[in-house]
Amino acid sequence: MERGGTVYIITNFTHTTFYTGVTSDLLSRMKEHKEKEHSNSFSARYNVNKLVYFCFYSTIEDAIAEEKRIKGGSRLKKIKLIENLNPEWKDLWDEVKEW
Repeated sequence: MERGGTVYIITNFTHTTFYTGVTSDLLSRMKEHKEKEHSNSFSARYNVNKLVYFCFYSTIEDAIAEEKRIKGGSRLKKIKLIENLNPEWKDLWDEVKEW
């Protein structure tokens, strides 16, 4: 059985820093970011824990490919991607934690 994956982008309070990631369990992964479980990680050091974008893919391989594509793009492309889904830059964590 194949397991899907989710590509996500998180940012800090001022939207100056982005982190793009992929996971098979967005709820658990976001809890790790929010609680700074990995204290030496990029997201913990730069207070990047506001979920502003996520997209589910039916296979983890598709999700990884999309993560690489997004990471290879410019900051402007990431901003456009976020604003197409989330023009108000709301923290989508409230939606995810209800799953």
